[in-house]
Amino acid sequence: MFQLDFMQNAFMAGFIISILCPFIGLFLVLRRYSMIGDTLSHSSFAGVAIGLVIGVNPLITAFLFTTLCAIVIEFLREYYKKYAELVMSLVLTFSLGIAIILISSGKASAKVNSFLFGSILTVSKEDIFLILIVGIICLVALIFLFNKLIYITFDEEGAKTSGVKVKLINYIFTILVGSTISMSIRVMGILVISSIMIVPVATAMQLKKGFKTTLLFSIGFGMFDIMMGLFLSYYINSAPGGTIAITSVFTLILVIIFDKFFNFKQ
Repeated sequence: MFQLDFMQNAFMAGFIISILCPFIGLFLVLRRYSMIGDTLSHSSFAGVAIGLVIGVNPLITAFLFTTLCAIVIEFLREYYKKYAELVMSLVLTFSLGIAIILISSGKASAKVNSFLFGSILTVSKEDIFLILIVGIICLVALIFLFNKLIYITFDEEGAKTSGVKVKLINYIFTILVGSTISMSIRVMGILVISSIMIVPVATAMQLKKGFKTTLLFSIGFGMFDIMMGLFLSYYINSAPGGTIAITSVFTLILVIIFDKFFNFKQ
């Protein structure tokens, strides 16, 4: 299996994604921003459609469009503070409208199934390079902003009072979410990207540990889910996105059952 180039590419991409997605996912969960991840993952469909129509690498156009949507979401949240879900619906509706129009026009130069459901066959060296570059930038930014993000996550008003540039950091964080999602499309697929950002975090939280320990376990579970999902998808010939999503849910269920018998608090 590992002697095949496309499997090597898929596992390399999966390794990068397995670190980045749960890292961002923990902050999304704790800040109750889970729907932002879901909205941006579906919005990336429009970016993919644009790339397919104009003949540009869909990962690049998905990255640009998803980043733009992330900025718009954070901008509109200032005007709809009490109705954050309304902003998600607006961006999601607009993005899907663009995607449907472009795909239904018949001008797309490739099938969209690999982007909707993920495909280990279509991950190229160019994709690996893009994922690696964006992944490193996102990880460096997260590490650099780590303490401030924790402060904002648990006490946003206190962070503002202390002089932390909350608005700027929120914009940067939302852009990082969009960037991570756009880079995960090839392996995970648009429809289930948000699952690998949220489910490993939910699994790690069952262990009832501190923040940093939960973060490490989230990355560990994310890595296990993606690697096992890719392994299974190869042998049962299934879409990796769905296989990884199911694997992550089964992992969560097993940890919950294990907790019932051994109680992680003890």
